[in-house]
Order: sequence, then structure tokens, then C-alpha cells
Amino acid sequence: MSDAAPQDPVCPLCGRPITPGARRSLHHLVPRLKGGKHGPVVALHQICHNEIHATLTEAELARDYNTIAALRAHPRLARFIRWVAKRPPEFHSRTPGRRRKR
Repeated sequence: MSDAAPQDPVCPLCGRPITPGARRSLHHLVPRLKGGKHGPVVALHQICHNEIHATLTEAELARDYNTIAALRAHPRLARFIRWVAKRPPEFHSRTPGRRRKR
């Protein structure tokens, strides 16, 4: 039996650990309002989750960005990931107002 503590989960978007002190939330890969109520969910840092929803509409998420790989490939999210990856796991800041196109 090992004395090592279990590893913290890792945010699949930014790759940083989700430590006990980090703000976190669950993200439905297909938005609930677009048929994903019982679909797969992933645990993310709250800042990562906020950035996804500030960048993409529910329709875009359902249609084109319903996998982690697709989210990571989005140009704006890729820039965000490079930026946030340099921050400590507990880092959180407000996401500026809505930036997605209406």
C-alpha cells in the first residue's frame, strides 16, 4: 500500500492540475440546451470554463466544438491556453465581458 496522496485531476483544456484550492466546474461537451443534458462532462478550472463560454456560442459548441481537441484547436482558446498555462493552478480572474460575436 502506498502512502502517496492521489494525484489531483488535470484540466483537459489547459493541462494544469485542478488542486483542492482551485475553482472548478463541470463542462458539458454538448451544451444541455442543445441535447447534451445526459452527455459527457469534463472537470475544468473555472477560468477555463468561463473562457470557453465567453468565446463560443451554445450552437458553435454543439456543432463544431464538442470535444476537448476541437476546443484546444480554436485560435482564441489556443492563445488563452498558452497564457493561462503559465499561471499557478489556483489562479483565477474575472473573464472580461462577452467577446463572442452575436
